[in-house]
Formats: sequence, structure tokens, C-alpha cells
Amino acid sequence: MNRKELTPDHSPREAFGARLRSSREARGWTQEELAERLGYSSTHVSAVETGRKPPTLRFSRSADRVFGIAGTVDTFERQFREIQHGSLLEGFPEYVGYEGRAAEIRLYEVGVIPGLLQTPEYASVLAGSHVKRGAITPEQADERVSLVAERQATLLRTPPPLVFAVLDESCLRRPVGGPAVMEAQLAQLIDFAELPNTVLQVAPFDMGERRPFDQPLYVLTLSDRRLMSYAESAHRGHLERESTSVLPILTAYHQLQAEALSQATSVDVINQLRRGTP
Repeated sequence: MNRKELTPDHSPREAFGARLRSSREARGWTQEELAERLGYSSTHVSAVETGRKPPTLRFSRSADRVFGIAGTVDTFERQFREIQHGSLLEGFPEYVGYEGRAAEIRLYEVGVIPGLLQTPEYASVLAGSHVKRGAITPEQADERVSLVAERQATLLRTPPPLVFAVLDESCLRRPVGGPAVMEAQLAQLIDFAELPNTVLQVAPFDMGERRPFDQPLYVLTLSDRRLMSYAESAHRGHLERESTSVLPILTAYHQLQAEALSQATSVDVINQLRRGTP
């Protein structure tokens, strides 16, 4: 029997395959036995183990279930997301995993419409601009657009999460992709505001120094009431998992909401922009 030796440091895909093989062998299972538990063919398992076939989200979640690590910090799903979204900032793929299970999502964005609220066209223009600058590959751009759709599916869960979105005024006034793209994007924001589980507010420019945040920020409340936050700058992302460290951030977010425009006024501002009035 030929056994391909894996080099986990060679690529994230081989690291995934090596971990899958070692986890299987630690339990004394053959590829056929693991395949039966996963609901895949042994040929498929072999291809993933040797790095010839990339893992999928479904495969990764099945592996977490079979090996009893679902819901832990170091899951196969997390490793899969790091493979898929290798061009993203550190911590963000893991954050997305928690976001998909959160009971409450609070976000603040500057300069661009946040991913949870983007239209596919808006997301494609942003990803394409990164390709033109040479920051990412076309394949990575496609992954980013797919990730936007995947995250937005979070809003359709039963029960859906509560989503509080505060957008800096710059998000609305920065033109992306031309008038048609912006009109569709602004219309989607209005639709988002009308959902029963959402609150949309605009932080106007004249808030000035009363704005507590200068960078994009996300705060999650999990089903067990644990708090997590994710913040990023141009080159770094940080996921904070300690609730005690997130509490001051949550307090500042509440202060931001108190200073921002009400949802009704925010919707009026967006509609004024759609009509082309200042």
C-alpha cells in the first residue's frame, strides 16, 4: 500500500489532510471506517487526507461531529475557513464562525457598507478593486464575495439573531461602483431596516469627537450570553474572546447608539441620498 507522506507546513490544505489522517489513526480507524461515519466515500476521504481535494464546509462539520470537537476552539471548520479565506485578516475567519451562531450581532463600520448588508454587486466591486491593486487574486476575490453571501444567510436562521448596525456617514457617501450599484445598495439598507430583528442607525459626521470608535468593530453575544468582539485596522484583525475585556467595548457601543441618529431619521437620510438631495 502506497502511503503519501504529508508536509503540513507545505500548505494549509496539506495541514488539514495531515490532521484528518492523524485523528483517524489515533482512533484506529481505516479510511473506509471514517468514510462511513462521515457519509463520504473512502476515495473522497483519501483525496482530502492527501491534499488532492480541498475540504468543504459540510465535510469539515461532519469531521467535527465524528471526532467530537464541534463547538470547541480548534475545529476542522475553523481550519477550513482559514483555507478558504487565507487572504483575510487574522482572526476574521474564526470570527465568522462565531457570528453564524450568535444571538446578537452589533457592528460599526467606517467607509464601506459592512458585509452583512452588502449587495452582491457592491461586494463584487470592492473585491475587484483589491484585485486591480494586486492585493488579492481573482480566486480570492470570488471567495470574498461568496463569504458575504454565506454570512448574510446568518440573518435567515430560525430564530434569527438581533442585528444592530451603526454606519458612519462615510459609508453612505462614498460612491462604489457607480450610481446603479449605489442605488441598489441604499435600497437594500432600507429593506434591512424594515426587518423585525434589526436596527439601523447612521453616525453623522457632526458627531465629531463624541464618536467612540475610529475603526470597524463587531460585538457578538452568544447564546450562553458570552461576549466576543472583533476589531481591525488596515493590516491587523483581533478577536477578543474574554467577556470581561469586551464589556467596556459594549458600553461604548451603547454610547455610540445613543449619539447616533434614530432609525427613522437614518432611513430618511438614506432616502434623501437616493433622491440625490444633500
